[in-house]
Amino acid sequence: MADSQQMANAIRALAMDAVQQANSGHPGAPMGMADMAVALWGQHLKHNPANPQWPDRDRFVLSNGHASMVLYALLHLTGYDLPIQELKNFRQLHSKTPGHPEHGLTPGVETTTGPLGQGLTNAVGFALAEKLLAKEFNREGHQVVDHHTYVFLGDGCLMEGISHEAIGLAGAWKLNKLIALYDDNGISIDGQVAPWFIDDTPARLRACGWNVIGPVDGHDAGAVSDAIRLAKDSQDKPSFIVCKTAIGQGSPNRAGTAKAHGEPLGADEITLTRNAIGWSHAPFEIPADLYADWNARDAGAAAEGEWQQRFNAYAAAYPELAAELQRRMAGDLPKHFAQVAVDAVVAAHTKAETVASRKASQIALEAFTAQLPELLGGSADLTGSNLTNTKSTPALRFDEAGEVVQAEVTLGEQTVRLGGRHINYGVREFGMAAIMNGLALHGGFIPYGGTFLTFSDYSRNAIRMAALMKQRVIHVFTHDSIGLGEDGPTHQSIEHAASLRLIPGLDVWRPGDTTETAVAWSVALSNRDKPTALLLSRQNLAYAPKKDLGDISRGAYVLSEPKDIGLKKKAKAVIIATGSEVQLALAAQKLLAEKKIAVRVVSMPSTTTFDREDVKYKKLVLPAGLPRIAVEMGVTDFWWKYGCAAVVGIDCFGESAPAPVLFKHFGFTAENVADTVRAALQRRNK
Repeated sequence: MADSQQMANAIRALAMDAVQQANSGHPGAPMGMADMAVALWGQHLKHNPANPQWPDRDRFVLSNGHASMVLYALLHLTGYDLPIQELKNFRQLHSKTPGHPEHGLTPGVETTTGPLGQGLTNAVGFALAEKLLAKEFNREGHQVVDHHTYVFLGDGCLMEGISHEAIGLAGAWKLNKLIALYDDNGISIDGQVAPWFIDDTPARLRACGWNVIGPVDGHDAGAVSDAIRLAKDSQDKPSFIVCKTAIGQGSPNRAGTAKAHGEPLGADEITLTRNAIGWSHAPFEIPADLYADWNARDAGAAAEGEWQQRFNAYAAAYPELAAELQRRMAGDLPKHFAQVAVDAVVAAHTKAETVASRKASQIALEAFTAQLPELLGGSADLTGSNLTNTKSTPALRFDEAGEVVQAEVTLGEQTVRLGGRHINYGVREFGMAAIMNGLALHGGFIPYGGTFLTFSDYSRNAIRMAALMKQRVIHVFTHDSIGLGEDGPTHQSIEHAASLRLIPGLDVWRPGDTTETAVAWSVALSNRDKPTALLLSRQNLAYAPKKDLGDISRGAYVLSEPKDIGLKKKAKAVIIATGSEVQLALAAQKLLAEKKIAVRVVSMPSTTTFDREDVKYKKLVLPAGLPRIAVEMGVTDFWWKYGCAAVVGIDCFGESAPAPVLFKHFGFTAENVADTVRAALQRRNK
């Protein structure tokens, strides 16, 4: 019979040894949560170490990511491809055991955690994905989507404001297969949390519609296991298990103190701890019998094998559903996607409508949501402004029993009954962004969500995490400039476009008309290994005539040459514009042509995409030797990297006034752009 205490001590030993060897890390939380880990991973978690991507595995999220050694110890002990040498290389360059868990680097790590509260919020996304997929694909006698999401979290996660956003939505959505285990140790980096964290946490969770269990003794694996078993019986509520623990459990002089949190215990204290917990083994040495107690490979293979038999029966009975579920979990787009994208772009070009780019986005979404059932939209209480809803995306709703309410939806040429595909997140921008990360990580969905561009600041760290994890998440940011008008500087984005472009791995598009917007959406949907931010206007934008559509997807292209407006001269300068300012550039080109000054207009809807192009194409679009003048309603600093001779931008906050008044006030007129070009040419000719 397995010795649960020694199983927990194996985690404690590995945690304190790895942190000591690295001379860096957090031993206290892994030591304190070791018994909780025994209860969950030893008795409940459905997983297969030999196949970390098994679709119907339970998901485990370590929201308090600084406690990474508890996860690395569990992955190693249960049989994942994480040998002991990787634990010895904890926090070292190119190891699979970085300071905080990183998705895609370490087998078995479901999401990258470290920024507190986001792991919990990702877990809400995981649980929502499971619930929606189960409703869509399961059939009577065929439960092929049926798994739980578990999350460990601590005081820090609950102090972060995003936790309230996540907790509220999980309760509203009745995510009964979401089970959170709270490491209630009362300690943070600064010491006892009581002076600054006085929340009645169980009452808070109950008020948000959660099933609260405990407090239980977090060092009694049996008691924790019983609590998990009780949580799994919940039919209409997520569960929150309060586990009372001591940080650094087992350490004679550090347990229960902040000294156990974020530094090695030290050689002397480790010796004392080994003696106190009865662990006589050398550093990183685990007895064979404990490896055997922890090994989950046989049980995991059996669990997956049993599921595979059930899935085979499902596939025989419902072959189309089975193939569709496999496609979506693999992240593959439908085979006809390329044609759908072409049709959307050509339709936009043919109609040549004058609409706001936020409306152009909705027009593109009408085409894509009708053909891609994996698209799951939403908005942070701005649906009517962001225009993220379509005819194919009814609002997501749940009945009193927690079941997904279905509605008739037209997908392609079929009318089917589906659960809602547009989420009302409420005023929760950060929570929306992190939940979308969880939805994408789970698989089966491509999430997109909308808010105003200026509120991307609320979402920013979750956007950064999506880029770090290379997840296909699409952010629809509308009201992208002073062009929104009277709402004033609190809502007018100035630095936001440039700021978002600084995030590595994030594609940023600021399209100038309906065709560029359709292309932006098609590229975003095709980007399976990166998130995308679409920056869209509130005000209407005239359509810019195009000779060719093929180069738009390259991020920048020649929109208009002097000859296109009747001036048979070679260009003497290049105006680069994005979004709503493309029309300014075209108008300035005409004004300059009247003075026999020939300029090229380049539309650059995606600087991030263009920056990845080869040198040959870049020189083709932006020829060497021609002065470049950038035009964008945002900070000017960003544009100097393109070797610009001048930038028409805005380096102060906006004002509250009608948009046309603001454009004139801040110099966003065709006359000012033309004057700026002339001045640049005069400087060049001196």
